[in-house]
Amino acid sequence: MPRLALYALIVCLLSAGAAVVSFTRGSAWLGVVWVLLAGLSSNMAWYYLRKARTAPRAS
Repeated sequence: MPRLALYALIVCLLSAGAAVVSFTRGSAWLGVVWVLLAGLSSNMAWYYLRKARTAPRAS
């Protein structure tokens, strides 16, 4: 697994956990921000994984 994909996956998991904590403590706006960050980082993880898979085929 590429290093950037791993970092993005870790950020995704941590921000999803922070969103759960924010929602349970009653801070809806902060929870929404954490959910958006989780979505962004999961898209980055997929991008780097797909980029790493297709790189050997292109060369």
